[in-house]
This record gives sequence, structure tokens and C-alpha cells, in this order.
Amino acid sequence: MEKLLIFTDIHVKDSGETIIGLDPMERFQQGLEHAVAHHPDASRVILTGDLTHYGRTTQFQRLKDALSECPIPVSLMMGNHDSRKGFNDVFPDEPRTSEGFVQQVIDLAGYRLILMDTLDEPAKDLHSGYLCEHRLAWLDQALSEATDRKVIVFTHHPPMLTGFDGMDAIALRNRFDLISRLKSHPQPVQVISGHIHRTISGQVGGIPVSMFKSPCHQMPMCLGPADVHSSVDEPGAYGLILLHDEGPIIHTEDYALTGPLTIDTHTVN
Repeated sequence: MEKLLIFTDIHVKDSGETIIGLDPMERFQQGLEHAVAHHPDASRVILTGDLTHYGRTTQFQRLKDALSECPIPVSLMMGNHDSRKGFNDVFPDEPRTSEGFVQQVIDLAGYRLILMDTLDEPAKDLHSGYLCEHRLAWLDQALSEATDRKVIVFTHHPPMLTGFDGMDAIALRNRFDLISRLKSHPQPVQVISGHIHRTISGQVGGIPVSMFKSPCHQMPMCLGPADVHSSVDEPGAYGLILLHDEGPIIHTEDYALTGPLTIDTHTVN
């Protein structure tokens, strides 16, 4: 089985800046080192948006420097905290569509990975996502060419409600446009998203959706009308996806745990 390593909501800030006392770059580097050490056979690392906190060129540059020695290929996506200008200045060679959206298709054995760009910089609320007709038409083409493959679609904004009312208000605004296209695809489809800063799984319209926590700060487990700007210091995490013949197997790994990892083996008599 091939492996994918998934990081989301990294929120890199400028040197010396923190979020609730946490250094996003330090937490990400710790997670990346952990992931590469434990899964050096992974095929790819995918960063599913909110690469930076303010979208500054300096922040994208810090991320680029941190990725420079990663021995595994890395693919980048856009999130609501990112900016196209800052990203384009630092990552000019990252795959894009003809309209300038940061999207790409990656074909692996039996699978097609479709990385979508849900960033909507003109959004009135500044943080919700949107897939315009250009991006949806590109998706249609990518799906039509994958009739013999299982499909995993990656989006920063999830197409599923989560029970966090504030975050659901800044989700993917036209999520059912995405779901309707995925439902029409004859092969199995899985969606992987970020944005919420929690590990969540569910489905919408019969399409399974999974989300992962951030390497840095997490959304407090307060369902309902909680403030979207609330954050809590919980262990950082990354996702691990196994591309099995029967379908994707999805794990999440908390790595910023206190104390060394101890594994006890018990003998049953």
C-alpha cells in the first residue's frame, strides 16, 4: 500500500510570532520530522491549506525553507489564511490551472488524487471558501479521466457540516455543487479537508469526508455557536492515508504528546 502524509492548517507566522503561545513553525517541523522518521516510505506529503497565518511573502518563504530538505515530494494547497500573491512570489513552479488556481492531479497505483483550490479572496466574511465554474469544470475533466481509479479529492474547506456553528458559517459556500459532481463519478470517492482544526469524519450525500487537526492550535471541543477564533493547546497531529485496493484507510497521528512513547506488550495466558 502506498502512503500519503497529510498536514493542514500550519499557520506559519513570522519569526518570533506565536499563536496562543505556540510557535507554528516549531510545531510543524516537529510533526514533519516525526512523520518522515516513522513513514519514510510515504509517496507524498500534502499540505491542505492555511500554509500561513497572514499570507505574507515572508511566511511562505519560511515554509519553503522548512520544506527544502524534506526527502518526500510535497504538494501545496491554498487555504483562507493564504494569499495568491504571497504564494505566487515564493512558489512560482507549483502546478496551477490556466486561470491561476493552485490545483493539480496526481495519479498513483489505482488512485487519482485531485487537489482543489477553495480560496475565495473576495469573500465578504474573509474566510469562507468557494469553487467557481472554472474550478468545477476542471474537476469535471479530472473526474472524467479517472474512470478506472478510486478518487480522493482534497479541499481546504470541507463540504460537510461539522456541528461547530461558527466554522460551518465559513465553510465551502457551494458545497453541494462539489458533492453533486462527486456523486456522478462511477468510482468510489473520498474527500479530505482541513479548516476546522479537529479530527472529524462523516458523510454528505453518501460521500465520505475526513478532516484532520492542525500541527499547532486546535478548535476547542465546544459544539454549537462557539467563537471561531477560540483556540486550545492540544497535541498537534497529521493524517496518514493508506491507499488500499479496497479503498483508502485513514489514520491520524498525535505527535506532540508529553513524555516518551511507551508500548507495553501483554501476554494473555
